Amino acid sequence: MEGVTATLSKPALKIGPYEVDPPVVLAPMAGITNVAFRQLCQEYGAGIYVCEMITARAVVERHPGTMHMMTFGEHEKPRSMQLYGVDPKTMAEAVRIIVGEGLADHVDSNFGCPVAKVTRKGGGAALPFKRKLFEAIVRESVKAAGDTPFTVKFRIGIDDDHHTFLDAGRIAEAEGAAAVSLHARTAAQRYSGQADWTKIAALKEAVTSIPVLGNGDIFSAADALRMVDETGCDGVVVGRGCLGRPWLFGELEAAFQGRPQPTPPNLGEVAAVLRRHTELLIEHDGHDKAMRDIRKHMAWYLMGFPVGSELRRGFAMLSSMDQLDDLIAQLDHDAPFPEAATGPRGRQGSPGKVTLPHGWLDDPDDDCVPEAEDMHSGG
Repeated sequence: MEGVTATLSKPALKIGPYEVDPPVVLAPMAGITNVAFRQLCQEYGAGIYVCEMITARAVVERHPGTMHMMTFGEHEKPRSMQLYGVDPKTMAEAVRIIVGEGLADHVDSNFGCPVAKVTRKGGGAALPFKRKLFEAIVRESVKAAGDTPFTVKFRIGIDDDHHTFLDAGRIAEAEGAAAVSLHARTAAQRYSGQADWTKIAALKEAVTSIPVLGNGDIFSAADALRMVDETGCDGVVVGRGCLGRPWLFGELEAAFQGRPQPTPPNLGEVAAVLRRHTELLIEHDGHDKAMRDIRKHMAWYLMGFPVGSELRRGFAMLSSMDQLDDLIAQLDHDAPFPEAATGPRGRQGSPGKVTLPHGWLDDPDDDCVPEAEDMHSGG
């Protein structure tokens, strides 16, 4: 990692009126990118940090849990939110509420979710196949957003036989989206295998008047620079690579600004970070929920370090700050950061057939609204 620096001189990334320097976006991840985690990441480097995905219908109905998820810290600028929806009217109404009540400064939209409970109802990565419906959602959302930038994220397509990304990019550009992001996998791949960065390059060639961001397999600063170099994309979207590594955003900022890479943290420094993460969760959600939530982060923070199985079990069953401090005291604080821990992390799973509504692939110009609006937040 030593000496990784930017190799290209590109204009600054702009999302509407907001200059994003370095050109880095934290991808929304359900149950992960709450205000506590976003604050932790922002303490290491600049960029846009997107909150957990919000369901448009839940915004319109002012679902209490959803309104809590839409919390932003006073330090966050721009406040970035991602919406999920399948109905142009509901999406537009949700955007009107968000913009009209000053709840966010940037609205992204999710057309990339590969989860079966979403695609089986025509949502997420299934929806761009329905070109006219996709077009209507983007058009009405952009209109409702007014001067607030509305952006669109999608995948390559449903599977290798049904690629939708080029049409989706051109439609979003034509309907006034401020930027597009491509997760360079199909829905059938889920998070398995390798992202096909050549598709990001193809999208960049097809979409010329707004920024194109690349997403998929960015686990290090070197990966981010290589993606920009190989594809010409205007910025990168980072998801699983920062799990248990919020300092990755400091490494990305240093790389894009041509500065030497910071020294990776030893185990004692990692322990201090996970303790701060826990404190921030307690501030946001209260003690009990924070303790439940932080448990899933422990394996990511400790990945690759010499930590015995009994100690790992203790971290995974954490119930109090006193217990956390006791466990931290038992760690080898001088253990260096393991090079292997800079690789893939988080869910990967295996590819599989995408579950779709009956007859979904019969007519790409059918603009009937599917039933996926029954979904609640976080899908």
